[in-house]
Amino acid sequence: MSLQSVRTFLSQHAPDLEILEKQTSTATVAEAANAHGVSPGQIAKTLSLWLKDEVILLVLGGDAKIDNRKFKDQFKGKARMLNAEEVVEWTSHPVGGVCPFGLPREMKVFADVTLKKFDVVLPAAGATNAALRIAPQRLIELVRAEWVDVAQAQALAV
Repeated sequence: MSLQSVRTFLSQHAPDLEILEKQTSTATVAEAANAHGVSPGQIAKTLSLWLKDEVILLVLGGDAKIDNRKFKDQFKGKARMLNAEEVVEWTSHPVGGVCPFGLPREMKVFADVTLKKFDVVLPAAGATNAALRIAPQRLIELVRAEWVDVAQAQALAV
């Protein structure tokens, strides 16, 4: 059902975007990057988080981690991950297929600036073997997300 809700969303809001389904799992960042031939940073992972008494979605680069201080400064609260059952309840998507498309209810969506360094990113598409290619700014516009800077600073390659 989840993949179908993403298909329906895209057919209504972005019919030019194609869902890429693989025969193997793309549920983890490493699996997705390997299957799609991109760097882990280009995988736009979507985290489902409790923030006080509401659930938010945070999309960030696959190789990024939340910086707890930055998150607390941005949101005035501490993040807590939803468990797998809650993820399905709130997003209709299984863990490994969570994305900000085709949601059963309105949710606040935030995107970390780690996505801005890429021309194209690959968020999941509602299933553990599905994704799509999209420009970060278009993703933001499509789901009415807000840019935030809550990821840990990454060490520069030497």
